[in-house]
Parts: sequence; structure tokens; C-alpha cells
Amino acid sequence: MAKANNTSLLEPLRKFFQTEQASGIVLIVCTLFSIILANSGAGEGYIEFWNTHIGIYAGDFSLDHSILHWVNDGLMVVFFLVVGMEIKREVVQGELSTFRKAILPVVAALGGMVVPALLYAFFNAGGVYQHGWGIPMATDIAFALGVLALLGGKAPMALKIFLMALAVIDDLGAILVIAIFYNQGVILSNLIIALSVFVLLLILNRFRVTNLIPYLVGGLVMWYFMHSSGIHATIAGVLLAFTIPMRSANPDYSPLISLEDTLHSFSSFFVMPLFALANTAIVISGDLGEIFSSDLNHGIMAGLVFGKVIGIVGFTYLAVRTGLAVLPSKATWGKITGLGFLGGIGFTMSIFISVLAFNEPEHQTQAKVSILAASLLTGLIGYFLLHQTTSPGKKPAKADGGK
Repeated sequence: MAKANNTSLLEPLRKFFQTEQASGIVLIVCTLFSIILANSGAGEGYIEFWNTHIGIYAGDFSLDHSILHWVNDGLMVVFFLVVGMEIKREVVQGELSTFRKAILPVVAALGGMVVPALLYAFFNAGGVYQHGWGIPMATDIAFALGVLALLGGKAPMALKIFLMALAVIDDLGAILVIAIFYNQGVILSNLIIALSVFVLLLILNRFRVTNLIPYLVGGLVMWYFMHSSGIHATIAGVLLAFTIPMRSANPDYSPLISLEDTLHSFSSFFVMPLFALANTAIVISGDLGEIFSSDLNHGIMAGLVFGKVIGIVGFTYLAVRTGLAVLPSKATWGKITGLGFLGGIGFTMSIFISVLAFNEPEHQTQAKVSILAASLLTGLIGYFLLHQTTSPGKKPAKADGGK
């Protein structure tokens, strides 16, 4: 009887973690908890915890990084691997399986990078903040998907795939910007080794090797050399995803879908919450009036709040109207606009670029506060628009130009 009662008590919790909204809610709760704790009396110890170093040593080999670094460059590879596998599945047999569907997130991501950078430059070209032009180019894929997940089943799967593809391409673009304009030295030999491992895994796929062990071991090696090259290591997760075989000799078994199912809950309910806790341990300090009146704030706010949605929606519209691309199924321009605002959640990637762009602590603080404000605003607007345009029983407006 006691066991039955325990099962009954745990049933609501089990159902909660099975819903799409669960991962988004957990992410938001962790974010709020972390920001509050970082700005409380326990903040110093909390921030110090994330900066505690943990190392792996074996003879002359060593990897020594802070817990924050292990989360961002280590565990987040799992998240990017899962996202990459979902995108590959859609490329092979889903929403991105035709050129006109697959090209759309590429074009949208390009607009979402170019327009924000130009708006930032409008406020800061020639000034002391001009080197921060890359800050509003980034989209935080984890938080953008987390907000979208709050809508649960009301948001069509095609929209989720479009946002995932757009955000991954955006992240790859941000990584290239960091590597070219904000790098502190790329070790070419390690990058070549990492890309060679990637090619080797593609060859294994070509020869129909479906055992996952060689791919996972190869992925670990690729991650190490990508990390050691100076390029953001999470790109290894996306590259590994595209090498995992979709099909096997057994028509009832897909290596990719099997691995995706295995890692999905781990990514959603462990990696992403840990990522939120680690990256939002931010002390909000300084004169807020001075911060919000600065050109740095104006550039970041204009880029993330206006530039992202203008670039994403504008480039999407041009691609559809010219016949180059076609809108995702069940998409309307209202939904695309909502996704455009979610693209303005720059958050951790934008904060990362701001630290590379500015050496002055006061400039970094101004940038972080501005990014938090812009990300909160765009997240709320994006969620509201998507909630309104995906409400049950609401007849979707015809998307002009969708063919």
C-alpha cells in the first residue's frame, strides 16, 4: 500500500518532467535563483564555487579548468550534440529536407547577425565601445529554446526546428566572429587534427558503420583538439551530430534516434539547468542610470531588441518573396516575428563576447547589465507574440508569399 501511495505522489512530478514546458520552466527557475543568489549575502561564495578549478591529470597530460568552463566547454557539447541530431533528422526526412526549407534558417541567421551589428555600429562607430559590435550578433540557443518550450505542444514542431537551425547557424557565426576578430590565438595544428577526426567519422558513416562507440570516442578526441585549438569547443557537438548514422541494416533501429532519445532528458534536465546556474551568477552593480544612458547600452539594446527581429524577419521575408525559400509548415508572419524576438536572447554568448571585447571591468559590467535587460525584454515579447499566435482555436493568418 505504501509503495502504491508513493507512486501516486510521484505521478504528477513524473508527468511534469515529460512535458515540453518542463525544461523551459526548470531553466527559468534556475536563472532566477542564480541571479538572486549571486546578488545576496552568499553571492561571493556562490560565484567563487563556479570559479573553483577541477583538473584531469595523467602523466604529462592535463586539463585544468573552472567548473564554469567545464560546464560551458564540456557539458554543453552534449546539448549541441542533441540539437545537432534533431536538425540532422529533419534534414534527412523532415522540415529541412528540401533546399527551399533548409536555406531559410541560413538566410534568417545571416540577417540576425548583420543587422544587429550595423545598429550597434550606428551608436558606437569611432567611439570607445566600437570593438563590441559582435555582442548583439549572438543568440543564446539554450535560453531561446527554453522560452519556446514554455509553449509546450501549442508551438508547431516546424517552428522549433526552424529556431534550432537558425540559432545553431547563428552560434556557428558567432564562433567564427570570435575566432577571427576576438581570438587570443588559434592553434592551427590542433584545429586541423579536430577537422581530420570529423572527416574520418564521415568516412565511417559512408562505410555504413553503425556501432556508436567509434563515433563517441572520435567525438571526444575531436572535442579535445577543438578545445585546444582556441575555437569554442561546443562546435564539436554539432559536427559529431552530423556524422552519426541515421539508418542501419535493421529498419527498426536508427543509431541517431537511439542516441538522441538516450541523451535528450540528460541534456534538458541536467546540462541546461546547470548551464543556467553557472552562467547567470552575475552581480548587477554600478549606476543603472549611467549604464542605461550610455552608447554601449544603446548599441546592445538596439541590436538585440530591434536588430535581431528586423534582420530575421526581414531576410526571411525577402527569401520567401523571391522564391528562394519557403516558410516552415503552419508558420505565419506573427510566429516568425515571435521567433525573431526570441533570437534577441543573446545572454551567455553575448556576455562571452563582451568579456573578449572589453578589458575594462566597468565596460564589461555595463555590457552584462545591458545584455540581461535586452534578453529579458526580447524573451517576454517573443513569448507573448508566440502565445497569442499559437492559441488553441485561433485560425492562423495566411503567410503572404509562402509557397
